Amino acid sequence: MLLQSVAQDLSSSAFTITTISTFSLHAIQNPATLSPPMRIALSSSIRAFRSVAFSPSLRNVFFEFSPQTILALQRNRNHRLSLFQPILAASASSASSASSGSLQQLLSEDENVKLEESWDLGPESEKEVFDFDVGSAANDLKHLKSPSFEMKELEELPEQWRRSKLAWLCKELPSHKPATLIRLLNAQRKWMTQEDATYVAVHCMRIRENEASFRVYKWMIQQHWFRFDFALATRLADFMGKERKFSKCREIFDDIINQGKVPSESTFHILTVAYLSANVQGCLEEACGIYNRMIQFGGYRPRLSLHNSLFKALINKPGGASKSYLKQAEFIFHNLVTSGLEIHKDIYAGLIWLLSYQDTIDRERITELRKEMQQAGIKEGTDVLVSILRACSKEGDTVEAERTWFKLLESECSLPSQAFVYRMEVYSKVGEPMKSLEIFRVMQEHLGSTSVVAYHKIIEVMCKAHEMEAAETLMNEFQNTGLKPLTPSFIDLMGMYFNLNLHDKVESTFTQCLEKCRPNRTIYNMYLDSLVKIANIGKAEEVFNRMLSDGMIGVNTRSCNAILGVYLSSGEHVKAEKIYDLMCQKKYDIESPLMEKLDYILSLRRKVVKKPISLKLSKEQREILVGLLLGGLQIESDEERRKHALNFDFSDNSDVHCALKRHIFDLYHEWLNFCGIPKDESDDIPNRFSTIAHPYFGFYADQFWPKGWPVIPKLIHRWLSPRVLAYWYMYGGLRSPSGDILLRLKGGSVESVVNIVKTFKEKSLDCRVKRKGKVFWIGFLGSNSVWFWKLTEPYILDGLKDLLKADGHSLVGEMAEDQSISFDTESDSDEKASNYNSNNDPQPSK
Repeated sequence: MLLQSVAQDLSSSAFTITTISTFSLHAIQNPATLSPPMRIALSSSIRAFRSVAFSPSLRNVFFEFSPQTILALQRNRNHRLSLFQPILAASASSASSASSGSLQQLLSEDENVKLEESWDLGPESEKEVFDFDVGSAANDLKHLKSPSFEMKELEELPEQWRRSKLAWLCKELPSHKPATLIRLLNAQRKWMTQEDATYVAVHCMRIRENEASFRVYKWMIQQHWFRFDFALATRLADFMGKERKFSKCREIFDDIINQGKVPSESTFHILTVAYLSANVQGCLEEACGIYNRMIQFGGYRPRLSLHNSLFKALINKPGGASKSYLKQAEFIFHNLVTSGLEIHKDIYAGLIWLLSYQDTIDRERITELRKEMQQAGIKEGTDVLVSILRACSKEGDTVEAERTWFKLLESECSLPSQAFVYRMEVYSKVGEPMKSLEIFRVMQEHLGSTSVVAYHKIIEVMCKAHEMEAAETLMNEFQNTGLKPLTPSFIDLMGMYFNLNLHDKVESTFTQCLEKCRPNRTIYNMYLDSLVKIANIGKAEEVFNRMLSDGMIGVNTRSCNAILGVYLSSGEHVKAEKIYDLMCQKKYDIESPLMEKLDYILSLRRKVVKKPISLKLSKEQREILVGLLLGGLQIESDEERRKHALNFDFSDNSDVHCALKRHIFDLYHEWLNFCGIPKDESDDIPNRFSTIAHPYFGFYADQFWPKGWPVIPKLIHRWLSPRVLAYWYMYGGLRSPSGDILLRLKGGSVESVVNIVKTFKEKSLDCRVKRKGKVFWIGFLGSNSVWFWKLTEPYILDGLKDLLKADGHSLVGEMAEDQSISFDTESDSDEKASNYNSNNDPQPSK
């Protein structure tokens, strides 16, 4: 009776699936036929049904039936979801296994649906939260049509030996590593045709071995008989994109375009979603590019969910980082309007949010959007009102700010601290700092606490207004709260004292800042300017030399011009010439009044003014470059391999990288390509920057990137100096929670790693090596980590020693995936790990 009851439920569920899917597909293709309430109702119904139909308890019921019953239940679903016509197996036993595989495939697809429905891009801090409840673009993948694909069945092939070999390949290829897979395919060149290779690739896709299918496809395109197959390329690209392997999907996408064809809508859609789901720098820009080409090049009309998902990704970044995406957001909004699609309330709110972060506020556009919201019956929420306050704070519009403030008070929501901060800034702009202070005190009473941003803003307002007593009181109050960071407020205080010629207070604030904050170039520059202004040459020279020698601080145009002016005014011409040479080498601009004095001095000494200094790496720069290359630094070469550029990439989530990038930026300043990045005045150094393309880097390209991917040179044992190891550790290593030191090595072969381990042994350093995929991890454990630290400590940046010292203290936070590496187990990956113990000759463990 139980089975009969369940069978009836499943029968009715199958009918419901067919009815709902047919109706929803019609609704998606004809959005105008549904009113917004109907769409919401339909969406809710489908979500409710999925929660029942794909529940674990219902899945377990499938196993109560015979295979014939299961296949009958699958037939309707497979008719809509399968990507290829079923390929029959060669024998009855393989057919039985195929039916079992189909069941597992069905269940895995259901699990993927669940994962895709919960897919989210994760909001960041210090911004309004926008909640798009219209569905994710990932959920629309199954509704996208792909080009039809036809191929022969295995039993239709005339030769028995060909059928046998193809069956053998289909069985063997997925179980081998890429190199072995290619060798197996190369051995079949004499008899294999495009139809045969296509059959193997399709079979691999059927059994969800998409990596193997991709390898077969890449092998096919290198054969003399290859003819481009649009349907095969599209199917494979879609599969790779659904697995979020955006680089391989993009590779096939580019192949399609290079053949003069337009990729299908499904490929555009899936590739965009793959980029959006990747937490990799630059992927959002790529997603925007694919979306734009989908409309402009492909002529497609993306689905509503894709518009919304891309828009959501644009505004999921902090405001300062998102404001550059305004043009893209407007383009998405324009496409929603012209396509006649429903515009979600968070699209309006997000667009106003982006407009409020622009340097120049477009009040007309904001007013226009607010009118459209009103006409659509959308109520302005807290996020919109806060955005209006932000726009008012930039323009000093107190009238509109107060009107918006009263709307916030009338709303039932709690008042956000940002609203108070923007009101403070509004009154600061119109010259009423005490009104700003009054708002600050009201905020403290109303909220019961004060944010760091609020303290920063009110101290900035008081300092700009030269309200010294109020600023000092607030600063003491701020320090007593224990909130951080304090550096921005110390900078505001020093600026106020400098403008008031209170140089003693500048010095005392500088000393206080060094005690409580990390070294900061801006703080040093302000103190140096103060010393120069009071003509304290000895102390100014001392501070400049400290900046120059400390890699965590460094010098820039401002500091060099300041000390150059001191030397010229005091007659220290020899020292002035040294600063001049340094500025020429670093490509720093020299102020015009100082250059006029230098012209005369250099002409007296028969020195060529502004002599061109040839680019050449110092011994220190060469050693550091080797360490960075071992840590993962990339080299990009032109097609002729005549010029090469270094691509520096630093992690935003690593405290070590945040400090190291400033040092590297200054160290290679004369080599950098300053297209789109600040030269030297800004402390906001991008996470990614590169050098100019230059033949000088040819040696490093030939040794470390000879064929466009990283390798370890055979002579690496000659270059492993303490400085090289220190920069390898800072750029590509980490300290484990137990205090051990781990070095990452990507692109090395087993032989090259053995060579490095032998070199460490010669330095009396024992280590172990583990392999995770294509990455080797060299671990210095216990006392060996202490010896490694003593060897490299002199070359570790001062500000990073507490973070990297091998003292057994736990390290909080960064590189969570890498911290999971344990050298106490036999393997940390699906592949066989390679372990080395330098107590004996290093050999891979069996």
